Amino acid sequence: MNGERGNAQQRDQLLATYDVLDGRARRELGALADLAAQVSGVPYASVNLLSSHAQHQVATSGFEAADLPVEEVMCRVVVETGEPVMLEDASQDARLTQHPWTTGEVARVRFYASHPLRTPTGAVIGTLSVFDHDPHPVTPAAAKGLSQLADRVVDVLELELALRRLGEANARLSTSNERLVHFAGQVSHDLKNPLTSVSLSLESLEMDITDPDQVDTLARARRGVERMNDLIDNLLAFASQGSPPGEDLVDLGAELAHALDDLTGRLADAAVETDDLPVVRGDAAQLRSVLVNLIDNAAKFTVDGKRPEIEVRSRPQVGRNRIEVRDRGRGVPVEQRERVFAPLARLDKSVDGVGIGLATSRRTIEAHGGHIGVEERDGGGSVFWFELPAVDDVLG
Repeated sequence: MNGERGNAQQRDQLLATYDVLDGRARRELGALADLAAQVSGVPYASVNLLSSHAQHQVATSGFEAADLPVEEVMCRVVVETGEPVMLEDASQDARLTQHPWTTGEVARVRFYASHPLRTPTGAVIGTLSVFDHDPHPVTPAAAKGLSQLADRVVDVLELELALRRLGEANARLSTSNERLVHFAGQVSHDLKNPLTSVSLSLESLEMDITDPDQVDTLARARRGVERMNDLIDNLLAFASQGSPPGEDLVDLGAELAHALDDLTGRLADAAVETDDLPVVRGDAAQLRSVLVNLIDNAAKFTVDGKRPEIEVRSRPQVGRNRIEVRDRGRGVPVEQRERVFAPLARLDKSVDGVGIGLATSRRTIEAHGGHIGVEERDGGGSVFWFELPAVDDVLG
């Protein structure tokens, strides 16, 4: 009994560390649950995390997620033994014959397969489970697929934890370029490892899957991997920005063209007007990234139901060049105009993002000797602007 209580307390501590019980939908975990159901040939699957008092279904396929009392759940058997369960008919298993999920009191589960979610430290914190109301044969292929996908669930949790820790460290170290770069180099290996494991496992599954629905689910899982890879790249880019950018001549007009080309898909429904932009000194890739971030934000933060209207304007000033990205979107309240450039600041969480783009843009512009800000646009919307030294001023 003391051992079980100790394990439950350890799980509570680990779940608190992973910070995954906030009720927020996680598309990557949902895609893995969908894929587990399809690979197993059953209609239902769930990613379950077991705390000391409840089973938390953080992702499901085929039914709505819920929190259930720990005493009433089937996955408790898997978590407490640390061993997978693969049952053609769970009602015939001595451990589950009188269980409310097999007797019909709660549900009528027959086929039941569940694999433990084991952390890198060896602790079991939950299960990846698939089930059906009808019996099914247990196949080696389904068992192998469930095992692989359970490992990928843990990889996703580990990756989210590493990303959050990196973001917290970035926020703490935002004033120290040298320490940020050093930290980025240290953590990049740890961040990329689980993501590579996920990608390789999905590639392995792609070789065996031909069903169109499964192919579509696998494609969604791959897109989730790509999104997480982008998050890592954005965080590491933020960590490494701020060093001297160099003195190359950069044609902002050409970089704007590249930025618009990179954003073709996102701007398909947008009306975009541009000016001729000046030549400045600095790093072309970094300045192009600033333009991408500002234009992408202008397209994303639109008023619901309205077509994005974006203008990129050049406003020459004495001794400097001012570039403005104007939109007709939701605007930024006065009291939030400084915070919006802080690392991991997300004022509107209904739009996908990690809150790194504007923070990285600020570091880039300031490293180029310039300034960046946002103000209200007459008639509604925002004007995000940045100013850089004029080329003649730099040469002088």
